[in-house]
Amino acid sequence: MPGGVVIAAPASGSGKTTVTQALLRLLTREGRIVAPFKTGPDYIDGAFLRGAAGTGRPCYNLDGFAMRAETLAAAVVAGAQDADLAIIEGVMGLFDGAANGAGSTADLAALLNLPVILVIDAARQSQSVAAIAHGFRSLRQDVTVAGVILNRVASLRHEALLRAALQQIDMPVLAALPTQEDLALPSRHLGLMQAGEHADLDLFLDTAADWLHRHLDRALLEHVLRPLKLQPDATLRPLPPLGQQIAVAQDAAFAFSYPHLLQGWRNQGAELSFFSPLQDEAPAQDCDAIFLPGGYPELQAGRLAGNGTMLQGLRAAAARKAAIYGECGGFMLLGRSLTDAEGQEHAMAGLLPVATSFAQPKRQLGYRRITALADSPLGAKGSRFRGHEFHYSIQTDGDGIMIPLFSTEDATGTVLGTAGCRDGSVFGSYLHLIDRA
Repeated sequence: MPGGVVIAAPASGSGKTTVTQALLRLLTREGRIVAPFKTGPDYIDGAFLRGAAGTGRPCYNLDGFAMRAETLAAAVVAGAQDADLAIIEGVMGLFDGAANGAGSTADLAALLNLPVILVIDAARQSQSVAAIAHGFRSLRQDVTVAGVILNRVASLRHEALLRAALQQIDMPVLAALPTQEDLALPSRHLGLMQAGEHADLDLFLDTAADWLHRHLDRALLEHVLRPLKLQPDATLRPLPPLGQQIAVAQDAAFAFSYPHLLQGWRNQGAELSFFSPLQDEAPAQDCDAIFLPGGYPELQAGRLAGNGTMLQGLRAAAARKAAIYGECGGFMLLGRSLTDAEGQEHAMAGLLPVATSFAQPKRQLGYRRITALADSPLGAKGSRFRGHEFHYSIQTDGDGIMIPLFSTEDATGTVLGTAGCRDGSVFGSYLHLIDRA
């Protein structure tokens, strides 16, 4: 059974993603088989963690709010298969969850009985670090904060002050990491730019691993690891497959597909093929379903609008009644047009009577409780799901009769109205589905 640990922080921006990447790359370079996981619905961090692990294995998301217990257990089994270590990166602060409080990194650590290493941004403080560590260790008896990694340490004197304060509360220090400017990653919206957009990701990861290696107490790390709780008979089946031959869009503009969903479709007998809308590739002609995940089509709107082979392939699939499902960026591609941030309108596939626009961006963010308003390959009318919404574009008036796809509530149960639309076998919305409710 692999050992495991959760890398968490008091708040976003503390450096836990960089530390997790560094740890994954360091252990992988030493010949360890490490399984990466990401807490919550984040797509982008997962791609960096997958690259850091370097084994080609997916980085599975673990979501205590949006996943059923059986789905979460199965995702752990799928991700940890044949690994001897599991490293789970948290989300936001250790105790931060959905609006109703559920699904935090702390909840996940307690469920899996894993220790937490807390990454603390030590800049602009010294002895006060002990109060932060003590509070996080003491808040919940079912969560074990086994040690801290101090980040952005200014000097040896600063490190000595921090260590002395933490020694007073018997808090182990696994590393005191100095500020290193070349380990800053560019961001977009609320997260990092995609791993595939990084000019030299391997160089960055190796630099991060070297940085951690110089300061990490390896014996202490091995001491805090605990065996990962697994349910060997758990099998991923989060959503019904869209068809038996599913063509999945996959490139820099459509990169946001969860590994647990794709593996779940395979587990239920579906065969998956992949195509790149950016490279003007059409979906496989023998597919009976197409999945267009989210991503950043707004950054490539002009190029997508000119990719006739891809657009005609989508239209031909719709004409033969193949199921075509788009989420967020995929939903935008299926619409009549996409207006970019400069106000230029670009024609899209025209398979749904909607138009989307970044001309006046408005952020929509949060977990969603979702109910299907009509039968679809995802389930019968009334089927319930959990998912997530995060986008800046808005849906403008369409050019036809709008048949809503879902009704939605936020995590607390507050009604938000309808979402998405459908036209024949084509359907989509801004929502990212994570699991059945």
